[in-house]
Amino acid sequence: MTKWLLAAGVLMPLCGAQATQDPEAVYNRVCGACHSGQLPMAPARGDQEAWTPRLAKGMGTLVQHVTQGFKAMPPRGLCMDCSAEDYQAIILWMSESKPGP
Repeated sequence: MTKWLLAAGVLMPLCGAQATQDPEAVYNRVCGACHSGQLPMAPARGDQEAWTPRLAKGMGTLVQHVTQGFKAMPPRGLCMDCSAEDYQAIILWMSESKPGP
């Protein structure tokens, strides 16, 4: 039973149609704790050098890494209310160049 619940929890976010949350708000609430530069293995927002090889793996792979956890990243990136589309929007937002001052 536990395996079925875990599988449903992993697959349910993949069923949504579009992102429902603002990427910047989610970043500020959850992702920024690791992706704002404190952890060298977590690519910082706007760091093109760090994001380019990750994006080359494909969005499906990146969303899977977030959903299931990857290396030091915890499963779901600790965003328990994010959908696959939310993750995709956040990844795109984080991988863009930071706006100037």
